[in-house]
Amino acid sequence: MKILAISGSLRAGSHNTDLLQAAAAVAPDGIDIMLYDGLKEIPPYDADDDFPGAQPAPVRRFKDALAEADAVVIATPEYNSSIPGVLKNALDWASRPLAESPVRNKPVAVLSSSTGMFGGVWAAAETRKVLGALGARTLEDTVAVPKADQRLANGVDATLLDELRTVVDALATAVDARDQTRAAA
Repeated sequence: MKILAISGSLRAGSHNTDLLQAAAAVAPDGIDIMLYDGLKEIPPYDADDDFPGAQPAPVRRFKDALAEADAVVIATPEYNSSIPGVLKNALDWASRPLAESPVRNKPVAVLSSSTGMFGGVWAAAETRKVLGALGARTLEDTVAVPKADQRLANGVDATLLDELRTVVDALATAVDARDQTRAAA
């Protein structure tokens, strides 16, 4: 099973990227979590560039990576009580055309962390809202890490690793359930 991991933070040393790397480390055998590294190259959404054969190469690469994944996990920081622009922009590209969105009916988990006291829960909620509009199957299982600069200063602790393992397991269960439903149809 392939899970695409997307960090909404471009910063070197990102706490959200650390969460995704820790999730990959605790994934059971048979589940490969691959970190997407091209968010920064995706240009701002422009409908003039959005028609078959003309989408910019970074957009095609992103949409292909989403399409090839069985599930997606997104870790987002919170910027001004919402989603980072670069993440929202990428999701806007992934929404076009809506009926062909590569996240449509795909299990997606949203994690968040921030240096504040609430762990990016508003950004995570907004990200889940956007994913719902794209037709993704957004999971209730989540992890929010407040004061991430302190909590992750010495790496990801055992408690947080268990929480991440739970999210990865929930994604795998959702993929299996979706596949069984398709097979029965």
